[in-house]
Amino acid sequence: MKSEVLGPVYWSVLEHGGWTLHLAATSRGLCYVGSANKPFEEMEEWVGKHMRPAKLIRDDKALSPYIGELADYIEGKLVRFTIPCDLVGTPFQRSVWEALRSIPYGETRSYSDIAESIGKPAAVRAVGSAIGANPVLMSVPCHRVIGKNGALTGFRGGLEMKSRLLSIEKAAADTRAREVAHHA
Repeated sequence: MKSEVLGPVYWSVLEHGGWTLHLAATSRGLCYVGSANKPFEEMEEWVGKHMRPAKLIRDDKALSPYIGELADYIEGKLVRFTIPCDLVGTPFQRSVWEALRSIPYGETRSYSDIAESIGKPAAVRAVGSAIGANPVLMSVPCHRVIGKNGALTGFRGGLEMKSRLLSIEKAAADTRAREVAHHA
């Protein structure tokens, strides 16, 4: 499904914590966060496949709010994203992505949990496909979905990136819990 975007798609690069991530945004919000250390062509291919043909324009200033929040997230300083997203997908995919956004920071859910949460308990495989098509890593937290047995499973950014994102969230959540207990 192609977006109605007629204008340009702006892009930039976030280099942080040993990762290089390509980001893209429309005038409506973040539309793409690439896998760690993948080339520009990964983003360029996604934009070409999913957006109306739009010129890709590098604009570090326009992407700075997105870069700032993603960097804060990677540092464990940000629990909830406030940046807008322009999610391009089918209605089913968007319903799955919204379900992902409801998973609390530092927690995980199984694919079947997500399928049940959107009222389609038999659609576990379709849910997996929709999760795999998530264009906005981290802000739409598909890394929080694991196998029913607790095992880490597929992730567009790779299992190393998924594991690191979950570790960041766990460490930050543990620190916050200790701070709350200390002040209680």
